[in-house]
Formats: sequence, structure tokens, C-alpha cells
Amino acid sequence: MNIALIGNQNCGKTTLFNRLTGSRQKVGNFPGVTVDVASGPLRGKKGFTIVDLPGVYSLSPYSNEEKVTRDYLFKSRPDCVINILDATNLNRNLYLTMQVLETQTPTIVALNMMDDVKANGMVIDIEKLSEYLGVVVVPISAAKNQGIEELIEHCVKVCLAKEKNTFKDRCEGPIHTAIHSISHLVETNAAKAGLPAKFSAIRIIENDAEIIEELRLAPNQVEIINHFVEDLEKALSTDRESAVVDMRYGNIEVICADVIKKYGDNKSQRRTDKIDKILTHKVFALPIFIGIMGLIFYITFGIVGKYATDGMSILMDMAGEGLKSLLVSLQVSDWLVGLVVDGIFAGISSVLSFLPTIIVLFLLLSIVEDTGYMARVAFIMDKLLRKIGLSGRSIVPMLIGFGCSVPAYMSTRTISSERDRKLTLLMVPFMSCNAKVPVYAIITMTFFQKYQALVMLFMYVLGIVVGILYALILQKTKFKGSSAPFVMELPPYRLPSGKTVIMYMWDKAKGFIVKAFTVILIASVAVWFLTNVSFTFSMVEDTGDSILAMISKWISPIFAPLGFGDWRLTTSLIAGLSAKEAVVSTLAILFNVTQAELPAALGGLMSPLQALSFLIFVSLYMPCLAAFATLRKEVKSTGYAVLAMALQTFIAYIVALVIYTFGLLVTL
Repeated sequence: MNIALIGNQNCGKTTLFNRLTGSRQKVGNFPGVTVDVASGPLRGKKGFTIVDLPGVYSLSPYSNEEKVTRDYLFKSRPDCVINILDATNLNRNLYLTMQVLETQTPTIVALNMMDDVKANGMVIDIEKLSEYLGVVVVPISAAKNQGIEELIEHCVKVCLAKEKNTFKDRCEGPIHTAIHSISHLVETNAAKAGLPAKFSAIRIIENDAEIIEELRLAPNQVEIINHFVEDLEKALSTDRESAVVDMRYGNIEVICADVIKKYGDNKSQRRTDKIDKILTHKVFALPIFIGIMGLIFYITFGIVGKYATDGMSILMDMAGEGLKSLLVSLQVSDWLVGLVVDGIFAGISSVLSFLPTIIVLFLLLSIVEDTGYMARVAFIMDKLLRKIGLSGRSIVPMLIGFGCSVPAYMSTRTISSERDRKLTLLMVPFMSCNAKVPVYAIITMTFFQKYQALVMLFMYVLGIVVGILYALILQKTKFKGSSAPFVMELPPYRLPSGKTVIMYMWDKAKGFIVKAFTVILIASVAVWFLTNVSFTFSMVEDTGDSILAMISKWISPIFAPLGFGDWRLTTSLIAGLSAKEAVVSTLAILFNVTQAELPAALGGLMSPLQALSFLIFVSLYMPCLAAFATLRKEVKSTGYAVLAMALQTFIAYIVALVIYTFGLLVTL
């Protein structure tokens, strides 16, 4: 039994999905978090699967999310639909409900955020709403886990009974005549296509090309339908699509007027409006956003993260010494001790030392996100992005890109315009992903200790600025044209949910740990082997004679103009293609030092200016191979993906060269 979960964006759909399945689906407070169709078993009910569909406002296939949702409804034919509504915005949410009910799929309405309804002094007549809609209506609060068990029981009953809803819209006049007439005309066609006749008639009036094609109408039927539609438009003095929209909103007005018994004082909305006057101010909004991010970096790298990372480094060093002593006492051969301690453990520990920093950073970011502020960032950035030919919708993949480029690339599927989508795909990797945090941390800790938070903020801002300039050039050349329209909802501000914040933070930390014991481990073994073996496959005493050293020395002159021509730095950049954290682990292996000793080793190798140039290149050059594979999949072209990565690396080279050269001129 398949149960489809459908609802508007920001109505609590993914939170409900997590409650129903126990899944750890990402919960976000801005549109675009649910990109693909996610599924999970219904909690405690064997044989029942919940399918979480993208958040949409209607079933008219204008955007990719709407197309995915509609295709699933019509082609996969779920046994039941749970339509989740934001009870505090019943008027708006019911529009999608009207369309779902038109399909005659067995449906349950989950009326979410009932705790907010009560807090605002509103009263909704649940029984009367159920009568109007012809389906079971279950009041819930997904965030507080209220009403979930009752909803699960109703899901099972509706699925097994396979009862179609008894919704009857209250249309009258010309629109009723048109729907009734077309329904009779296409009844046989609809039955063959497996579609309800009335639903088919409404979609024909809305000029839904896909449904019309499925119905396989005869030429004489099309001619008669056109006459019905012309009569409708003439009688109502409006176009065919607007006539259907007006019919639905007419139903909604009647329902809301009767079921909402008391319109309370919406305290949450009044509080939100007051906060928005400051946080979305046309002048101060952007400086406030930069200030918030700066504060997050200061707390992460200047107060909490630094001491936590230092403590973790000490523990890792002690563990490394203990491991080495154990292996020596067991009389393990020298080469194996070197592989385990100087290769595997040194590589993994150099990355894991920054785990506390990652935890603190994503704890703070998840708190900010869960308040609803990230949706405001999309709103704030919309005006700026339009100047480079994009809309605020593109900010969502960019924000996700600060976590990881792979899901950021995938989230561009929510962008309906192919032009906007490809332009966004090219901008995403300029956003500094969390894999670069260990590199930023070790370099800033070594060379810019007093200004660590400021330099960190500069690296993030630099990526954004370079990405914007790149997009400006592309807009004037390859991607000429204007951006697609962008409509989004600003959810009310809420206190962060402790469970959601901890869950999000743990997911990020878990991903970091998993990568350390998979990709970083493999990269560490490969680097150790290649730095300890010559081309004749004999062990070397001097790492400068190893395979990796020889290869890197051929490439190193390319980076000499940027100030970091040392072969070990070049090697770390190559290793960084597997995962950016590997830059740090590789340097630890090449210098044969612990993470705590690495700053001293780097301090003797580079000046602050050279370190800044190295940091800029790491920040901007092509992302990891997993990101490359995802980009290739999204654009369906290996050549396009290779060119995109090559251009990005070239831009990284030019930016680092310009800043390094400028720095040399200033210091002369």
C-alpha cells in the first residue's frame, strides 16, 4: 500500500514524514528541501509505505516540483493521499486540496499546526470541515508529535477501504454547465485513460496538454469542447484558466466562512512582521546577514571551536602514540607501523580533529535555519540575483552548497527554467562546502590567528563574489535572457526545535565521520604508499624520491606564480580532488607530523601571503569527484561537466594569482 504525502511548502510536510516513518529526512525552513520523491515504511504498519512528494501550491505542472507530484499521482496511483494543511493559513492551503479531491483519490486531510491555531485564539470546526471536503480531517501538530497515531490508524482504514472521497464542489452557472457538458462528452475517453470524467473535464477547461493527450479526443469532440469553452469565457468575461481558479476559490471562501468560527489575534504573525521590519529592511538586511554569519564564524573558530579542536588534537596525538607503542611492542614490521600510524591514523586523525568545529558550526547554522531566517535570505538575495539573471529560487541550492555541492546540485531540479538551472549549477561550487572547513581552520590557525574569524568570513564572501562575477559574464555571453518569476512564502519565526537541531547537526557530523573512515582512509593509504615507494616499487628513505614527489614536482612549477610551488602543497591539492578534507590529511602524512604539529610545519614553508593565496585556490578550484559525477548526471554530458570544472579551476588560478601579485606589490 502506497500513501502519498502532499502539501504546500513550509506546511510541516517533511516533519510529518519523519513522524510517520521515523526517517531522518532533512527538515528545512525554506522551499526546495524535498527535491526528489522520498519514501519510508509507515511506522508500526507492515506493508504500508509513505511517499514524501515535493512541496507544491498546485497540481498545475508549471514547475519541476509540481510535475513530479502530479506525475506520481496520475501514473503511480497511490492507494491513499495524506494532504497536510497549515491550519493557520487554511484559505491558501485549501487550493491544493481542491485539486487533490478532484482526482477522487482516497484522501485524508491532516490539519497541521493546531497548537498555533489554539495559541492564536482561532477555532476551527473539524467536523464541519470534514463534511465539506467529504474526507476524514485529523487535527495534528507534527512538530509536537500530537495526533500522529490517530492519523496512522485512519491511513490504514482508508487504504484498505479504497473509498473515493465524497467531495462535491459548489460550482454553479456557466462553469457548472461547461464542466457537466464536457464530463458527459469525454466520459468514455476518461474511463479508458483511467481518469475520473469530471476531473478530466476540469483539466480540459484548464487546457492541460498532458491530460488532453491522454484522453485521445476525436476531432469532433475537440470542436464541441471549444464551443463550450468559448461560451464559458464569453459568459464570465474571463479566460478559461481563471474561470476554474475562481470556482475553486469560491468553494474555499464558502468553506472557510463556515468552519472558522473565531478569527483570533495572530500573535505569531504580528511578532514575525515586527522582526521582518528589521531583518528584511531594504538597506540593513544584507549587512545583518553578513553580521550573523560573521558572529557564527567568530563563535565557531574564535571561541568554542578553537579550544574544542585543540582538545581533540591532544586526544588524537595521545591515541597515535599509544597505537604506535602497541604495534612496536607486538614487533610489527616497520613498514606496517608506518602505514598504520603515519598513513592511516595520521590521515584520519588530522581530519577528525576538526570534528568539534564542524559540530559547533552546524549547530549554529541549524539553529538559524530552524527559526525561519533562511527563507528571508532567499527573499533578501532575490533582488541581487536578478541583476545577474537569476531569481531568489537559486539561493536555495547555493545555501545547500555551503554544506555540500552534491545535494546542492540535485536541489537545482526545483528550478523550472533550464537556463536558470544551468547557470545556478555553475555557481554552486563557488560556495565553500563544509569539507573545506578543516583546510580553512589549519591555515587560519597557523597564519592568521588574531583574525581567524575575519579571514574565514572573507573566504566565504570571496566565493560568493567570484560566483556572482562568473554568472554576470555567463549572462552576457552563454546564458542571455531574463530570470524566471519567483514566488515564495516567508514562514513565521519560530523557536528552534531542539530535536530538529540536534538531528541536523548529527547528520552532518555523521557524514563527516563516515567520509573520514572511507574516502579519507583510502586517500591516506594511497598517499602514504606513493610517498614511500619509488617507480621501481622499492621503499625510499627520502620522500622527495617517491612516485608522488616526482609527479608533483613536474606539476609544481604551474603553481609557483601563485606562491606555493612546493611539491607537497601540489600533492595535497591533487588529493583534495577525492575530498577537500584530504588536503589536511595529505599534508600531515607528507610532513610526517601530527595535526598539532602541522601548523609549525606549514609556518616554516609559507609566508602569510603565500598561505592566503593557497587558501584562495583551495576555496575556488573544482570540487570533489563525487560533485563532478553529480554535475555530469544533472547536465547529462561528460564534456559539459569537464569544461565546467576546468573553467572553475582556471578562475581559481587567476583569482589567486591576482591577489598574490597585488600582495607582493603592496609589501614591496
